[in-house]
Amino acid sequence: MIVKLFKKIVKRNIPRWIVLLIDIYIVINTFVLSYLVRFNFSFSFDTSKLLLQIPIVVIAAFVAFVSVGSYKGIIRHTGFKDSMNVTFASFLIFLMLGVLVISNHYFSIHANFTIPKSILVIHFLLNVLILISSRYLFKEIYNYVMAGFGVHKKVVIYGAGQAGMLVYSILSEDKKNKTNVIAFIDDDKSKAGNKINGITVYESAKIDEDFIVDKEVSEIIISIQNIRPSKLLEIVDRISKLPSKVKIVPPVQSWIDGNLNPKQIKAVKIEDLLGREPISLNNPTLQKEFDNKVVLVTGAAGSIGSEITRQLTKFNIQKLILVDQAESDLYNIQQYLVHKHIDNAMAIVADVRNKNRMEGLVKKYQPAIIFHAAAYKHVPFMEDNPNEAVNTNVLGTKIMADLAVQYHVEKFVFISTDKAVNPTNIMGATKRIAEMYINCANTKGATKFITTRFGNVLGSNGSVIPLFQSQIKRGGPITVTHKDITRYFMTIPEACQLVLEAGCMGEGGEIFVFDMGESIKIFDLALNMIRLSGLKYPSEIDIKITGLRPGEKIYEELLASGENTTTTYNDKIMIAKVKKLDCDKTSRKVEELCTLNGDLNFEQTVLKMKKIVPEFISNNSKYELLDN
Repeated sequence: MIVKLFKKIVKRNIPRWIVLLIDIYIVINTFVLSYLVRFNFSFSFDTSKLLLQIPIVVIAAFVAFVSVGSYKGIIRHTGFKDSMNVTFASFLIFLMLGVLVISNHYFSIHANFTIPKSILVIHFLLNVLILISSRYLFKEIYNYVMAGFGVHKKVVIYGAGQAGMLVYSILSEDKKNKTNVIAFIDDDKSKAGNKINGITVYESAKIDEDFIVDKEVSEIIISIQNIRPSKLLEIVDRISKLPSKVKIVPPVQSWIDGNLNPKQIKAVKIEDLLGREPISLNNPTLQKEFDNKVVLVTGAAGSIGSEITRQLTKFNIQKLILVDQAESDLYNIQQYLVHKHIDNAMAIVADVRNKNRMEGLVKKYQPAIIFHAAAYKHVPFMEDNPNEAVNTNVLGTKIMADLAVQYHVEKFVFISTDKAVNPTNIMGATKRIAEMYINCANTKGATKFITTRFGNVLGSNGSVIPLFQSQIKRGGPITVTHKDITRYFMTIPEACQLVLEAGCMGEGGEIFVFDMGESIKIFDLALNMIRLSGLKYPSEIDIKITGLRPGEKIYEELLASGENTTTTYNDKIMIAKVKKLDCDKTSRKVEELCTLNGDLNFEQTVLKMKKIVPEFISNNSKYELLDN
């Protein structure tokens, strides 16, 4: 009851006049204490003179504190600046009393007002010591009372550098969360055995399961700025096997107003373990590219299309036309824009396969730029439905490309995939055919046709990360098609930033390839996700190898056979040098392919695709027979 009452009192800021009175009271007591120190704690001095001297000390203290304003600081937030104010006020008291003593000595104003100079010096030192100490003492009492007694969790900070020191300082001051930093870990062996603020620095090799259990460590916080992703992957892979949670301090650029908040220290995400440097673009020419333009996005409700939409809203666009046939997902992105008070966007339910409908929209809104993201992308589904894949990925792209030429669209940016490179499945082959048609369309008019090609994006609809997360949530097992299968990854925002950038720099006819970093082994990705979920493999969550799906590759490629790249001004974007096409012949073959859509003879459709794309060799698929 008493603690609750005290909490209620100290939650309020103490009135300034009370702080002033307490400070003056302390100065009076330190003045008396100065005499006792000077005379070896005996009263062998004329105590009657104190009656005259103390009122003068009170006046001097009042003037000094009011002049400096040292009483105005919030005591529970005492810091270095408050300490300096108190020191300066104490010096003013010393100065004023010294001037009075010297003046009285020369002008004989009052015979009894004589303070030994040694008393003044001792008084000054005691004032600085006790006034500052009293503030910090109150601050600590406040912190402990508000936090309560006892520690809820013990943590270890990985990184004994500046970032680690900062995290230690923040956690130490955050008494509300009752966190106790018990050790530092560092890979620098020269730091091992040293102590920082009384806390031992351990070499990383010394931190094992016995250490974690013995010290009752509940969290290991990685606090290393500018760490190489490969090094971070190595650290997490090692410490995630220990019986404690693994958290990470975000990069400095994401701190709130340049300050780290304890709430920003989050569990390690798979995005942190990409094994590649995050891409962040800030190209001022993008502002000019989209300024006062009408932009149309197909597939606007999908993972890529919706993120392109979100990023386009940052520019001064005249009107943003969002097209998709998935009404529920399109409604979701529309509501997002409404919530953000973006009133220049229009969501339209329409299908890119419907030529008349799409022509009506292009004719009505006259877009200057089209981002074509509409596509079927699920490899196994498209193996079973090749005609649907052709209908959307090839015919839909052809319809939009032809309309772009007909209505003089300035730029047409086509979203392709690494599966279009030496395709082994229907989906990849349709995207490659679409790439070829786009390349040929660039020769037909003034429209600049640009293709962007990249790998998997983390968190997209149907991607491996959400699948693994749901499987972990259900208790496993995680299903991986092959133990050696690898994929390239980047986040959706990164991919879409590069799409916008490539669209801006494109002059027509290019296939832009993005720097995807190193490919990641899916089996290792599954292992890391299990460990970061606080579970153990295989005792708690197992990984089941199911075998390659129809059309699935073990390794993805970003360049086809015979292709190489040239650089651009952005080292994250390259241009693929592709083989020159016979555009008349290619366009005719694509048109013939599109006319087969109504035919249920899938083999005929696939055979036609293989003739258009000779490098299309089916893998683990019933269509392998057609390659013979």
